[in-house]
Amino acid sequence: MSDPFADLLLRLRQDAGRTQEEQAEAINAVSGRDTMTRREISRYENFENIPTNHTIGHIAVACGVPFEELQREAKAARGRKRKGHANAEDQDAVKRRTLLGGAAAGVSAAAEPWGRLAIALGKGAKIDSPSAGVLIDRAAELHVQELNISARRLQSTVESHLDAITAALPRAGEHERALTIAAGETAALAGWVAWDLGEHDKADAYYTVTSQCAATAGHPPLRALALTYSSYGASTPKAKLELLSQAASDVRGRGNATAAAWVLGRHAEEAAAAGDEMGALRALERARFAYDFADHASEQAWVRFVTPYRMDSLALSVYGQLGRPELNAAAGTAVDRLGDELPGGGVVVLGDLASALLRGGDVDQGVYVSNQFVAAAQAKPNTMGKERASAIAASLPDSEPELGRVLRQFAS
Repeated sequence: MSDPFADLLLRLRQDAGRTQEEQAEAINAVSGRDTMTRREISRYENFENIPTNHTIGHIAVACGVPFEELQREAKAARGRKRKGHANAEDQDAVKRRTLLGGAAAGVSAAAEPWGRLAIALGKGAKIDSPSAGVLIDRAAELHVQELNISARRLQSTVESHLDAITAALPRAGEHERALTIAAGETAALAGWVAWDLGEHDKADAYYTVTSQCAATAGHPPLRALALTYSSYGASTPKAKLELLSQAASDVRGRGNATAAAWVLGRHAEEAAAAGDEMGALRALERARFAYDFADHASEQAWVRFVTPYRMDSLALSVYGQLGRPELNAAAGTAVDRLGDELPGGGVVVLGDLASALLRGGDVDQGVYVSNQFVAAAQAKPNTMGKERASAIAASLPDSEPELGRVLRQFAS
């Protein structure tokens, strides 16, 4: 049985360019829970069921339409369903309403998420505080999930959330700056995931729109996030260090200590790879100093992935590449911090530890940790695992052909 409200939900989804499964993911991204399914979307669009007002709020944010208008249409549909008159209202009249004309059209105006975000950045309207808070908090959560979820699994979730924020931006009102920053944080993570999957042009597009978000919001640390992610894919050591130098200038000042620690740690890592021992050690010292003053609770949301484990991995990478005597002490600290159960980010630490031990000449211990890394990376895939696997494989002795094969296969 058809109904104007069911047709309206169908049209909103189609205007957003989503399948039923993608619509469910977008709604889940807004709600922060994996409760919506493709089957439930189908039931709504076939007028087998009408969403609750709570769910309508999530649909409104995911599709970029006013909650009050969508709620009113749902109320009318419930009345028709009770009376058994699904077609009592002219369907074409419903489709012509402003509900379909504003934000939803903007969402579908571009074929890719970064394009839709670019269109939405210049527009303003209103969204309620709870909805804005959900979107912002979800963006932060995704940066933590990156430590424990493979890029392939994470990609659709990140892009669905970016679509949800993009749909909300034209109605952001007083929340426009906060949502723009959250959109940029999500776009940067989408770029990082795309790069990990080998979609380099797509990654560059995401990083570009992240910088656009930073400029729109007047928030330089957001550009630092894009620049630091970009540094992994830069073509030369000089280009990597230039990106990281610019990123470091974007995170100077109060409230940026954690971000500065990560950027400086990456600078140390790339300086070590380029053979600049003094520059690498100086940058690592500054990174550790900044981290000592970090306050995760009051800084940018995305810095939650810069855990003590991540700082350990950066130190191991630097000392291993330079062959420094501090490697043994750093390795002991990292292993003690990991404990018996591998935490989020622990796979990266094992990868850097294995690579550092092999480069530092402790081959037997390096091979042992490499095997631990393989087991952990397969059990807990994340977006840093493949790069670590390639580095370890390149450092293995010829006596470990099978381990090298497994690592190269994992990296590909």
